Amino acid sequence: MKLDRIDIKILNVLQQNGRMTNVELSEVVNLSPSPCLMRMKRLQSEGYIEGYTAQVNVAKLGQTVTVFTEVTLKNHRQTDFARFIAAIEKIEQLIECYVISGGYDYLLKFVTTGVGEYQEIMEQLIELDVGIDKYFTYVVLKSPIRKAHMPLTKLFSHRL
Repeated sequence: MKLDRIDIKILNVLQQNGRMTNVELSEVVNLSPSPCLMRMKRLQSEGYIEGYTAQVNVAKLGQTVTVFTEVTLKNHRQTDFARFIAAIEKIEQLIECYVISGGYDYLLKFVTTGVGEYQEIMEQLIELDVGIDKYFTYVVLKSPIRKAHMPLTKLFSHRL
């Protein structure tokens, strides 16, 4: 399915406010409600829209610590990567995982109740012997910029 500028605009608007009604959305993207709804349903069925979630202010619930961890594996066979991923995908406090090029293999993002809980998780991973050679920990002190949306119109407008 080829997207046009209106599809990109719909995606851009919805990622910033997924609770917007179809009528409100149609006004913002300059379409009548019926064609707007058809486009939105098509974007959902084609997998461009994966779902809708609430952005929770975790700080209101209690103290947490965000930790980024660089991980390098001992070996780089496909089975080593699969074993590592199988182990970490079970960790609920792990909220993001990236395969990275460069000096390490993975960049992990954890949100825990504190540094102690994070260290317990890492000690369990080491104990499981899932192939970790070394890891480096970075505790987030502050997040001055956090965005929940991608700049879709900037990223894809040239392709339309």
